[in-house]
Amino acid sequence: MTAQTLEQRDLAAVIGLEVHVQLETDTKIFCGCSTEAAADEEPNTRTCPVCLGLPGALPVLNEGAVEAAVKVGKALDADIPEETTFHRKNYYYPDLPKNFQITQYDAPVCRDGTIEVEIEGDRREISIRRAHLEEDPGSLQHAGGSIDTADYTLVDYNRAGTPLMEIVTEPDFRSPTETRRFLAKLEEVLEYLGVFDATRDGSLRVDANISMVPEDEMAEDGSLTEEALESANRTEVKNISSHRGAEKALAYEVTRQKNAIQRGRAVEQETRHWDESRGITVSMRSKEAEKDYRYFREADLPPLRVSGWKEETPIPELPDARRERFREEYGLDDESADKLTSTKEVADFYEEVAERFDPDLAATWVADNLLGELNYRDMAMTDVADRLDEFARLVELVDEGEITTKNAEEVVLRRMLDEDESPDAVIEAEGLGTAGDDELTAALEEAIEENPDAVEDYHAGEGGAVNFLVGQVMGKTGGSADPGDVNRLLRERLDE
Repeated sequence: MTAQTLEQRDLAAVIGLEVHVQLETDTKIFCGCSTEAAADEEPNTRTCPVCLGLPGALPVLNEGAVEAAVKVGKALDADIPEETTFHRKNYYYPDLPKNFQITQYDAPVCRDGTIEVEIEGDRREISIRRAHLEEDPGSLQHAGGSIDTADYTLVDYNRAGTPLMEIVTEPDFRSPTETRRFLAKLEEVLEYLGVFDATRDGSLRVDANISMVPEDEMAEDGSLTEEALESANRTEVKNISSHRGAEKALAYEVTRQKNAIQRGRAVEQETRHWDESRGITVSMRSKEAEKDYRYFREADLPPLRVSGWKEETPIPELPDARRERFREEYGLDDESADKLTSTKEVADFYEEVAERFDPDLAATWVADNLLGELNYRDMAMTDVADRLDEFARLVELVDEGEITTKNAEEVVLRRMLDEDESPDAVIEAEGLGTAGDDELTAALEEAIEENPDAVEDYHAGEGGAVNFLVGQVMGKTGGSADPGDVNRLLRERLDE
């Protein structure tokens, strides 16, 4: 369909994703080189003849990568065939030392799966066309600019050979926001499976395919005919490295393509690079067709039979199932259940605390207090994983009345995070233990004696008077009394 034909019609975006996920294994997919990068790692040192593609080097498949792929397939409710094979995908790029990539072509390890995503309050199934194993290329470092402006480019092959799983969706997305929601859900599932580490640099990278089609060719449910899809030129946007980046890149590309069409220009079928620093996409090359890669079987790897692995490979409880169980078992509302299952680490810790204390108290402390303070500091539960016993101890001190909730929230928890101190040490240093009965009684009597006007206002029905007196008592006890108890005892004393 020509740009002139489209020019006067309302347009809609059709988007499909290719998500490249690094799988968590100790070694690379076809050799024994470590996948763990040291903090002071030198470029091109974590390599061997296999991942560098030197003549005569033969690949040996990593069983852990296959097991991780099967777990992903089960989580996506995908079909896992009896036999899968590897192919060579031939193309030249500086980060590909062999000039071909070992990947899977017409016999992927997973196909025809789904993942359910909540979009604008509705739950929708996104179809997964295929998910296959392959090796990661090396990485490029553009010195002095971006891909199109750099003075020169350096190549580091330390990443080459890291196990990748490419997850390819159907073109089921109709807006950039939908892709961001999907990527967040996919990452959540992968983390629950234990096959993915979001903190690893380059662990998730996205290529997006986007076409603009007339809205009147789209059904009410957003579906399109094959003819409509084939007639639209497809632009690929590469090198997106985050959920937010995907949303921004696609929002830019939707606007760029709409503007081109409205000006009567055709949208080229091409591959474009997302330049995150400038917030734009730039043209890289014309879009390759499948035939350009000259796929052929990888002769050094025999067919892989995985039919029995689906039954033999267990997967943990996934996020949606855990949310539902938290609502039923602990009586949590939707918001709390969502927060407490946001990561597997958060959910595991909540369950540990809920086994020892009231589930509502545990939910308040984990979902609101702890996560709130961590988010404020741009920290995650994994950053305090070795201190979870200390946080459980803080909940215990509150539950047993050894410290007031106010002091626990506003003093102890914050100092624990900022000064790396234990709750007992903070309480002792700040003198925050709860006031004893004698101290509290004395403070009550002093507050009443020193503030006769407030006492008179209370008896006259002034609602704020008792709050004023509570503040006086709290000041006299150094904040070590429970405000609720003070309020109750004051009213009892004033009503005598």
